[in-house]
Amino acid sequence: MFAALRPNILSRAAAVQTRPIMSRLYTTGSGNSSLLVVEHRNGAVDGATLNALTAAQKLGGDITALVAGGAPENVAKEIAKYGGITKVLVAKDDAYAHSLPETLAPLLVEAQKKLGFSHVFAGHTAFGKNVLPRVAALLDVAAISDITGIESEDTFVRPIYAGNAIATVKSSDKVKIITVRGTAFPAATTIQNSPSEEAAPDAEKTALSEWVGEELIKSDRPDLNSAKRVISGGRGMKNGENFQMLYDLADKMDAAVGASRAAVDAGYVDNSLQIGQTGKIVAPELYIAVGISGAIQHLAGMKDSKTIVAINKDAEAPIFQVADYGLVEDLFKAVPEMTQKL
Repeated sequence: MFAALRPNILSRAAAVQTRPIMSRLYTTGSGNSSLLVVEHRNGAVDGATLNALTAAQKLGGDITALVAGGAPENVAKEIAKYGGITKVLVAKDDAYAHSLPETLAPLLVEAQKKLGFSHVFAGHTAFGKNVLPRVAALLDVAAISDITGIESEDTFVRPIYAGNAIATVKSSDKVKIITVRGTAFPAATTIQNSPSEEAAPDAEKTALSEWVGEELIKSDRPDLNSAKRVISGGRGMKNGENFQMLYDLADKMDAAVGASRAAVDAGYVDNSLQIGQTGKIVAPELYIAVGISGAIQHLAGMKDSKTIVAINKDAEAPIFQVADYGLVEDLFKAVPEMTQKL
């Protein structure tokens, strides 16, 4: 059904890179001390935190995990099992129950000032992007966001221009505040580890904001951030009802369903499904783009996928330039046929 495509140009990101990632030298000096901000939900550590832990391990030195919440005991025990953690700080208070950034930021600042951490790490998620820039502002240092590589204790690699170029950033700040792109680092693994545990420093609990509530979308399908297979729809789906075709196909493949910003802006699906520069960044083993033209903002969120398949009736669509396999066909014919054959 699919014809293999061979893009005749390299991505500009590859062209800018000066040397392979695997050849980079990492610091392992004992002078580094990192604070890992643990993101968690429903008593479990979020996967992005484990990717950030791997980045901190590559930097070297001691790693202290900070767990804050109304009942953080189980999360503290879970994160203590992972390699590289030398200490776990626990901040138990109902004020931290919902991870409000206005409340968490002063806690992280107080921990850094009292314990002298040289680096602060968190995942580049909605949580990390909300909390760490506030920490950087309070410490009067620059935030280094969305890193994909570590050159040394003060030099980091991050994508810019929607991933079309790679920047190597050197920071002269005494404290480095860093969010980590999850798809760039593997998740840390558990080992026989027995770090010490102690209470986190006291910090002022601001009343600038309060928790009102949340509405969660529940689904039996794999989580979009961690799914091995993702099927995404774009403007070519024409309306939200037609996304049912993708859901049917996803059920056959045990896949998650995503969408381009154009589909989200048009109201076809909820913005929790958005993949791209202003949405989620995914890197599954298989990514199927259905009715997606391939704007650079969308490519920034999925171009690291292992295998990319594009279905579009426009043979000139930019998505075909990054696809491993492409099908020039009407999606309303191709998708039901794929579902039937599967």
